[in-house]
Amino acid sequence: MNDKAWWGPSALLSVALVGMIGFLWYEAVNKYSPHPGQLNSQAAIDDYLSRRPSGPDRVLIPTGVFVQSLHFVTASDVNITGYIWQKYSDATPEDISFGFTLPEQVFSSDTVVTEAYRRPEGDGVVIGWYFDATVRQPFDYSRYPLDRHEVWLRMWHKDFDRNIVLVPDLEAYNSMHEGNTFGVDFEIVPGGWHIEETLFEYKDGDYDTDFGIANYVGQSDFPELYYTIVVSRGFVDAFVINLVPLMIVAGLLFSILMISTADTQRAELLGFNTATVIGTASALFFVVLLAHIQLREEFSGEGVVYLEQFYFTIYFAILAVTVNEYFFTTRQSGGMFALLHYRDNLIAKVTFWPAILAVLTLVTLGYFADDAQRLE
Repeated sequence: MNDKAWWGPSALLSVALVGMIGFLWYEAVNKYSPHPGQLNSQAAIDDYLSRRPSGPDRVLIPTGVFVQSLHFVTASDVNITGYIWQKYSDATPEDISFGFTLPEQVFSSDTVVTEAYRRPEGDGVVIGWYFDATVRQPFDYSRYPLDRHEVWLRMWHKDFDRNIVLVPDLEAYNSMHEGNTFGVDFEIVPGGWHIEETLFEYKDGDYDTDFGIANYVGQSDFPELYYTIVVSRGFVDAFVINLVPLMIVAGLLFSILMISTADTQRAELLGFNTATVIGTASALFFVVLLAHIQLREEFSGEGVVYLEQFYFTIYFAILAVTVNEYFFTTRQSGGMFALLHYRDNLIAKVTFWPAILAVLTLVTLGYFADDAQRLE
C-alpha cells in the first residue's frame, strides 16, 4: 500500500466526524421547543389555580412585566431593568398594600424600585413601578458555549404573608402564544445572547419555615408567579476566543508529526530532534493551560463544561505526540515500537486527526444526547 491509500480513508473519516460534530452543534443551537406550562390564557390560569388549595379569602392581583434591559453580571447574577405594574379593583380589601417583592433580588446601593405612574383603570387603579435590580439564580453552564438559560423574575406580593396570588395581566399584551416574545423591549440587545421566548408560569412555593408569621399561607404549594425569559448564547465569540487557538495548537502538533523522519539529512534540514519536539510541546502546553485557566475563572465553582473537554483532548494530544516523537527519535525498536518506524511514523500521522475528532464526537454526543434523541 502506498501513502495515498492511508491518507484517503483518514481524510474521509475526519470530514465525517467534523460533519457529525457540526450537525450536533446545529441541533443544539437551532432546535428549541416552547416551554410547557405557560400561563397564556385565562383557562390556563384557572386550571392551575383549581388544582391548588385556595384557602380563605384568596385575592387575585393582575400583574404585568416589561423588561428594558438584561445583563449577566456574573455567572449567577443577572441585572434586569424595566417596569412591573399591578391592577387593584375597588373590590380589593382596603388593608392590602400596594407593591411587590423580588425574593431573589441581591440588595445593593444600585437597587432601584420607584413608583413610576398611578392611573385610574376601570373600577380600580393601575400602579406601575420602575425597577433596576440584580437577581441571583442558579444556571447550568455544562453545555457552554452552546448553552441555553431561563432568566426569571420571581414575584411575591408585598403582603406575602397573606393569601394574595399574582396572576398575569393577560389584557396588557398583544400575543402570548407559545414561542412568542412579549414583555420585552424589542431593541434590547443582551450582549452575546438571543431571546428564544418569554412566558409567565407558576411554580409551587414550598418552605420549611413560616418566617415567624402565624398562619402563614405561603409555606406549602402556594402558586408563585414567574416571568421567564429564555435566552441562548451566541457561540461565535466563544468559538473565536477558545476554539480557534485550540485548532491552531492541534495544527502545530500535526506539523510536528509531519516533519518527523528517520532520514538524518532531512531531519537536520528541518531542525527535527527530540529537544525541539519537547520544547515546542512545552510551549504549546502553557499556551493552552493559560487559556484554560481563563475559562475556569469565568465559571469558578461550576463543574466541567463542554468546552473544557476540548482542552483536555489537546492536553492528551500534546502528551501523545511528545511520547511518540521521543520514542521515534531515540530509535526505539521491537514490539509495539516497530509500528513507529513503519513508513516514517505514518500510522501516527494518519490517525492524528481521526483520533482527536473521534474523541470530540463522543464527548459532544455525551453532552447533547438529548438533542440527538429528539430526531429518532
